[in-house]
Amino acid sequence: MNEKSDQKMIFRTNSGPAPASTLKELMARAELHLQAEQQVLEAIPAELRTGTRFVSCQDGELVLATDNASKATRLRFRQHEIMEALRENELFRFVWKVRIKVSPLRYRARKKVEKIPLSQENARLLKEEAGHTKDKALREVLEKLASHVRD
Repeated sequence: MNEKSDQKMIFRTNSGPAPASTLKELMARAELHLQAEQQVLEAIPAELRTGTRFVSCQDGELVLATDNASKATRLRFRQHEIMEALRENELFRFVWKVRIKVSPLRYRARKKVEKIPLSQENARLLKEEAGHTKDKALREVLEKLASHVRD
């Protein structure tokens, strides 16, 4: 059996008998993927682990995803070091190429914008400006804004 198909078999099946159901098969593959991801993350330098994920390994090509481009560049510079550490593991003995994708986070929790109440000094300046304005509509708007003062 050639080396490429040997690697496919390692990632496609588990070592025991074939699972009876699709769910069991999916769970077995997910468990194998989780173990592979842990081994890959151990081979990656500590400062680059956060935000980096193992995507796949097929035909000797290891695919990693990271959350930003600068981290992807640093991973590319250290890819030979990563491959060398990974080849010590049985699952990754035939890895010869690392491909790194940038996959930004889909959602970041944004801080709720707090409206800063109007200070007494700014309210006074708005009233003063309203008094100097000849446009009636603008004057009313400025006076209304000045009324939103904090206590």
